[in-house]
Amino acid sequence: MKTHHKIIIGDSRKMKELDDESIHLMITSPPYFNAPFDYKGFYKTYDEFLQVMKDFASETVRVLQQGRIACVNIDDMLVDGDKFPIVADVTQLFIKAGFRYRDRIVWKKPEGYIRISRRSGVMLQHPYPMYFYPDNLLESILIFQKGKFDYKKVDKQVKEASKIEISEFQQNKWFLSLWEMTNVLPANRLEKAIAAFPKELPSRLIKLFSFVGDTVLDPFLGSGTTMKVARQLDRNSVGYEANELLLPTIKEKVGVLQGRMQEEIDEFEIIIRRDEPETTPSETQQLSFQRTE
Repeated sequence: MKTHHKIIIGDSRKMKELDDESIHLMITSPPYFNAPFDYKGFYKTYDEFLQVMKDFASETVRVLQQGRIACVNIDDMLVDGDKFPIVADVTQLFIKAGFRYRDRIVWKKPEGYIRISRRSGVMLQHPYPMYFYPDNLLESILIFQKGKFDYKKVDKQVKEASKIEISEFQQNKWFLSLWEMTNVLPANRLEKAIAAFPKELPSRLIKLFSFVGDTVLDPFLGSGTTMKVARQLDRNSVGYEANELLLPTIKEKVGVLQGRMQEEIDEFEIIIRRDEPETTPSETQQLSFQRTE
């Protein structure tokens, strides 16, 4: 199936390239508030972070179609000894933007891998009450819905083409609110110095909440994981990334220069905002590539 993918280098707080209700599913993982390993000092204040989340939530509800789903991979963050209630605050911001809070999935990383800190070591040094700090192996996937979905409007052929494999659903225990997935390891070349989520995460969400031919949005594209998976699953996609230096990584990961099926063509559009004002023209590249893999 021919698919179209749009990479936009620019700020997703203003998704001016997208029309109202033009998106079928949103999946993203915003830069975590000043995460010590990945985004230390990225935001000046916690209020600045919340304002970014508020703006992005408002734009998401604008571009998302009625009844459709927004998924945000995020979690509370420990910064300089203070714990910030990010899950609760982002949930409230999305509700105020107009979403219904549908679910929260917790995904668990392998027990032997702790990326940032081993807080439990405090107890080993001081085996007394009040010294307990757990090591975090969990992240949250917040699931929101814009109104109610009309199941009767889905074309029967599209519905059948998007059918979920029950064996995969049961074997990997998608039916639980706890998903066990291996996170992206530091040795991964393309994800080096990028806080990328595993491709299994968008893969499950795209299969569960979209149909073949739908358009998937990632407002914080990063290395391009969501777009790559959307292409593999015969969905169209749009991704925003503020850091232009990541463009070569995105193009390589998504496979802009590669195909994957004979005699079919995928289209790629790359828009680079040279300045944020509306009057400043953007640089646009139109690319089509025959799938050969």
